Amino acid sequence: MAGKRFFNGSKSDQDLPAAEIRTKRPKFSLASVVEEVVMVNSFQNLFSSLEPLLRRVVNEEVEHVLRQSTRHFNRSSSLRIQALEPSSLQLVFTKNPLLPIFTGSKIQDVDGKPLEIQVVDKSGDQTVPFSVPHPAKVEIIVLDGDFPPRDDSWTRDQFDKNIVKERAGKRPLLHGDLTVTLRDGKATIGEIEFTDNSSWIRSRKFRIGARLLPGSNSQGLSVREALTEAFVVKDHRGELYKKHYPPKLEDDVWRLEKIGKEGAFHKKLSANNINTVQDFLKLSVVDTNKLKDILGIGMSERMWEVTLKHAKTCEMGNKMYIYRPSQLSTIFLNPICQLVRAEINGEVFCYGCKQFSNNKAYFESLVKEAYANWNSLEVMMDVAIVNEISPTALLTQELYVVRRY
Repeated sequence: MAGKRFFNGSKSDQDLPAAEIRTKRPKFSLASVVEEVVMVNSFQNLFSSLEPLLRRVVNEEVEHVLRQSTRHFNRSSSLRIQALEPSSLQLVFTKNPLLPIFTGSKIQDVDGKPLEIQVVDKSGDQTVPFSVPHPAKVEIIVLDGDFPPRDDSWTRDQFDKNIVKERAGKRPLLHGDLTVTLRDGKATIGEIEFTDNSSWIRSRKFRIGARLLPGSNSQGLSVREALTEAFVVKDHRGELYKKHYPPKLEDDVWRLEKIGKEGAFHKKLSANNINTVQDFLKLSVVDTNKLKDILGIGMSERMWEVTLKHAKTCEMGNKMYIYRPSQLSTIFLNPICQLVRAEINGEVFCYGCKQFSNNKAYFESLVKEAYANWNSLEVMMDVAIVNEISPTALLTQELYVVRRY
């Protein structure tokens, strides 16, 4: 028996008669179109009203997620920073290099001895030596003079990035004993020398650095790298013409600032028998105007001040020069012909005292006489004896004379 069929229960449009389909489809009219437009506008207005609210909700959610991530990142970074906190142990050079430094010349410290490095502990207010319990290999390298930029705070990566290598086609920048063994926290660096000058890098200066070699037997100790002060490395050809700081009395006069070897000033001075720094200073004391006339107008007042200032930094030594214009007169001069003390007819005069000032012209004439007879003056070695000489000793000439020119 056939089941009961419900009216329009499961028929599709294809199963319906054409007349019924036409009856089922809606009829479009002006009113329905207007109604649909109004509905669309309403939805658009609704969306426009909801958009700021939705944006604010989304922004708040994004900010919340970012805050959570930042807190997690900060915690992780804090842990990493604590894990990578710099060690209080550091390599240091016990003394800085002796300057100036020339290519091909052995590098020494300020005392003329080999450079030395050691490990120190900077954990407290004081820096104390630290004895590393096991030997460790240390590498000696060259760094840019501009590193570090402001202070001694740097990382190993920053240190490594500022290592200076040789120019293309050149020999290794530093030559010699570039690997030393650290024993009991100390090591002496053997003979090392630069093979190239520092004029080709932007800072025009180098530093010498020292670092533990990776994998060195340091038992896991973290030791920061060492740095010297920044310095210029000059070509060895300049060493033949370098100035001396301070100059010595017996140095050639061209060792002074503004006087070049075989230059115009040097030739003028040599022509007037001014060959050493001592000669230069003696004439500057006895007759400054004459010395300036010898140098000529090419030596400006500024240049003169620089040259004279440099000359006056020389060490005078312990010699005292004695001139006896008569049996009752004796004057003592330092190595550059400055009057220190005089004994005239039993009366003692010291430089700067009132009696000396009252007889200045007379003493200046005696100094010029002594200068003219410099090669015949007596020389006493110990300056301190001068202050202990009594007038009687001066009269009886009981002086320790070691040499007569």
